[in-house]
Amino acid sequence: MQRHLTSAADLTRDDALLVLDTAEEMARVADRPIKKLPTLRGRTVVNLFFEDSTRTRISFEAAAKRLSADVINFSAKGSSVSKGESLKDTALTLEAMGADAVVIRHHDSGAPHRLATSGWIGGSVVNAGDGTHEHPTQALLDAFTMRRHLAGAPDGGPAPHGAPGDGTGRDLAGRRITIVGDVLHSRVARSNVHLLTTLGAEVTLVAPPTLVPIGVGNWPCEVSYDLDAVLAKSDAVMMLRVQRERMNAAFFPTEREYARRYGLNSDRMARMPGHAIVMHPGPMNRGMEITAEVADSERCTAVEQVANGVSIRMAVLYLLLGGAGPAVTGTPDTTTRTEENA
Repeated sequence: MQRHLTSAADLTRDDALLVLDTAEEMARVADRPIKKLPTLRGRTVVNLFFEDSTRTRISFEAAAKRLSADVINFSAKGSSVSKGESLKDTALTLEAMGADAVVIRHHDSGAPHRLATSGWIGGSVVNAGDGTHEHPTQALLDAFTMRRHLAGAPDGGPAPHGAPGDGTGRDLAGRRITIVGDVLHSRVARSNVHLLTTLGAEVTLVAPPTLVPIGVGNWPCEVSYDLDAVLAKSDAVMMLRVQRERMNAAFFPTEREYARRYGLNSDRMARMPGHAIVMHPGPMNRGMEITAEVADSERCTAVEQVANGVSIRMAVLYLLLGGAGPAVTGTPDTTTRTEENA
């Protein structure tokens, strides 16, 4: 892997598979009586969040602590940022404190890339979501979840759990993934299109015309405006939250109309193949893009995605700061890195 993770588009297939395979190893730590590894002992990870977050911030914090790193949580609210401090000065302050990695969420698209290429930070930069641009670790945890359910499976059937690791079923080749909803404002959709395509999946975006980005024709995916037309051939359906906080105009007539045309309810879920899963990055607008019945069904992986997020973020931090391959072996007290980064 490269030194930073700012975009899913920067990941090659080998990079993505390395993260996913490493996350499988990290997931086994959660089953141990002691859920910590000494891999990043003495390293400092800073969570630099300029936007509100629950799942992503806590997930990164849990991941770093399980790897025995020191964690500093920085929130823009109540800090010098609220007094007008620039990103550069904030970054220089973190560098002076000896940050080995900075996990950044920012309202401006491109802020993590700027931080990674500016020279202000000597450590690694991980994009935890920037504006409407990208959210690469969310795409990785989504792919991890899909791979556990779908990879290596015969057409029309579920995947054998744990298939990754034997050299087969490691990617999502031929799987058909449908992403539905507010694509225009979704960094999750952008990162997923890049990563899932890299892993061999066929991606279809479904949204009202007003919520489809300009230039989507250049994306490596198909676009549909009819959800019912694609459900029967979807292996996974990912519902996106309608991001009202980013909307400054009326993008659809009413919430009821949106739910009628683009919401996933039990009737629509019944039209999906029997092995297909329902996904949601959270938080959900229940009753709008997804009904409570679907959200609480066994086919919905939303809670599983949260758990998988810790494993993925452990893998990312490990690969950026600790080692160059999946190397979680033995007990927590004897875990070692088999190969150091150059």
